[in-house]
Amino acid sequence: MPDQAPMTEAMYYILLSLLKPGHGYGMMQRIKELSGDRLEIGPGTLYGVLSRMSRDCLIVLTGEEGRRRNYAITEAGRDALLREYNRLKRMVADGSILEDTEK
Repeated sequence: MPDQAPMTEAMYYILLSLLKPGHGYGMMQRIKELSGDRLEIGPGTLYGVLSRMSRDCLIVLTGEEGRRRNYAITEAGRDALLREYNRLKRMVADGSILEDTEK
């Protein structure tokens, strides 16, 4: 399988948050929690990325309750998230050379 383009931080955390299906506000809260309060995604970024990921079949709209739209990650989204996770792990492992140069 060819390598995918690297994900933005927003894409990565949105997919991570959707390992538990949810709505926009819930995703924003979960992303903040998952990142240890390091990352806060605003509604403009969130809904722009959700729209793109929906077009790319990485997520699916599962229903609407009033103004709340609920989303879930698809199998393709889960695969893309896992590939990105493995890419990031390889980068961190490659960067361990920095620890050797600090001595």
